[in-house]
Amino acid sequence: MTSHSTPAGPAGGPGTGAGQRRRLIRELLLVAGLFAVYKAGRLLSTDRTDEAFRNAGRIWDAERALHLPGEGAVQRLLLPGTGAGGGAGEALVHAANTYYAAVHFPATALFLVWLYLRRPAHYLWTRRVLTAVTGAALALHLALPLAPPRMLAAAHLVDTAQVYGPAVYRSAPEADTLANQFAAMPSLHFGWALMLALGMIAAIRSRWRLLWLLHPLLTLLVIVGTANHYWLDAVVATVLLGAALLVIRPPKRPARTLAVVRHLPQQRRAAGAEPAGADPAAPAGAESAEAEPAGAVGAGR
Repeated sequence: MTSHSTPAGPAGGPGTGAGQRRRLIRELLLVAGLFAVYKAGRLLSTDRTDEAFRNAGRIWDAERALHLPGEGAVQRLLLPGTGAGGGAGEALVHAANTYYAAVHFPATALFLVWLYLRRPAHYLWTRRVLTAVTGAALALHLALPLAPPRMLAAAHLVDTAQVYGPAVYRSAPEADTLANQFAAMPSLHFGWALMLALGMIAAIRSRWRLLWLLHPLLTLLVIVGTANHYWLDAVVATVLLGAALLVIRPPKRPARTLAVVRHLPQQRRAAGAEPAGADPAAPAGAESAEAEPAGAVGAGR
């Protein structure tokens, strides 16, 4: 994409008016079209139930072979009567389900809108990275249908959304015409959340910008604790994002320029007096001419 497709800057700049509106509409249509293609593609593997459960068993065994912590250890922190969720009743697990259902898309949309309006170059970089990661994820969803851990009997996990609510999926995967419940790997919940954090860290200069990493961390605990994803789903999402970031480089930040002090105030001396060690034969202004490089060096320290 050439520089002519760069979103317009803040209001009042050269890209305002009808041209800015056309660019905005084009971006909205592009993002909506990419999302529609992704959603339609995910539904192509909804009927591969037996293969999805076989793959789930393989992923579960692989995690145990790698000595990864069990997903149940995180879930017990949320469930009422166990772990941290014991004293809070159902509030904690309900909050986790709500976070899973309500934060993913709105947070990503607000992130892209903010970048479009305030950091156009970072917006283009982020949109390209998210498109690449989502496209690779769609290919994996089609190649590797995977039942989530909440469906796997060997995992002994609770489907927290169905038991405590709110739920975004139907209890019967084959009856769900709006979502492919066998598209567990990779986890785009985690991949998008991680890109949101990295994008904000790259786009802003606040000393607190690393706190954005709390979003993917919380997302990871939620997707695992609600039994919607395996640990390896997040690992694969991280690998795909890392590969995309290696290929699609972020925009360079403008270099900070140091102000150069061209003339330093000189000590006032008595009329006719010459500084000690001065050469009487030197031309007028030689001292200031020689002093200027020293002043410039000192100003740059």
